[in-house]
Amino acid sequence: MAFKLKDILKTPYPFYFRGKTLLQFALVIFILAFLFNYFFTPFNVNLDEHKMDYFWISVIHSATPLAVLLLMYPFIHFSPSIDENWTIGKDILFLSVFLLLIGIGQFLVRDLIYDNPNNWSWGYFREEIGNTFLVGILLVGLIVSVNFNRLNARYIREAQELERSRLGKDRRHEKSIIPIETQVKMDRFDLQVEKFLFAKAEGNYLVLHLQDEPAPVKVLKRISITDFEKQVSSFRDIIRTHRSYIVNLAFLSHVKGNAQGFQLSLEHCEALIPVSRTMIPAFESRVRM
Repeated sequence: MAFKLKDILKTPYPFYFRGKTLLQFALVIFILAFLFNYFFTPFNVNLDEHKMDYFWISVIHSATPLAVLLLMYPFIHFSPSIDENWTIGKDILFLSVFLLLIGIGQFLVRDLIYDNPNNWSWGYFREEIGNTFLVGILLVGLIVSVNFNRLNARYIREAQELERSRLGKDRRHEKSIIPIETQVKMDRFDLQVEKFLFAKAEGNYLVLHLQDEPAPVKVLKRISITDFEKQVSSFRDIIRTHRSYIVNLAFLSHVKGNAQGFQLSLEHCEALIPVSRTMIPAFESRVRM
């Protein structure tokens, strides 16, 4: 049981707390929290203590998660690398911190909405955090499980369709040489396309994985992945699949789907190459060409 739980927690999961999806998540949380608070009045509060109409109390309670998301936004915005290593376990940890901060926020607004001399007591502090986790775990558990199953099933199905569409197609290894300009003039090089497997960004550098005998080799070059992508864009089989990866589809051997998108297996290579959700349409179009 512990082994299975460990495997589940390490399962890849999309990081949704960015851009448009972050706004959607915030809106869903606000609506669900408001409906739950207003129509079910889940926790006993003396009506004589209310400083305002219960509708506005529900609005304030439901807006607290939005304030917490705003507080967490710098961490979300300035940590772009967390996307590629995100898992269900990390998502649960992130949401647990999110709920803890909401509980603290609910405690801090008590004096604004309740006329109670004990608003700042440790008892109410524990109560607000406990109530937040009691409701939040139900909502978060539902959202995470439903979303994971939906995305996992979708990308597994799409990966299988891509595998079928590739049957009978022969990818030719183009024997061409591309002169690559780098940030360091002395570091310029010629890329043999028929040997290029994939490239991975490592900070200000790019690690090129090249087919060789008896095993693939790695070459480190000082060039951004964006500059490299521009210089190899004329070759249809070379495509960017992720923020950190560019792949030569001529070596593609297998496409596997998971909740984060796709993972690619290449000939002569043990590494699994991710295809992020935003890159999937372009990837599918290129594979079907």
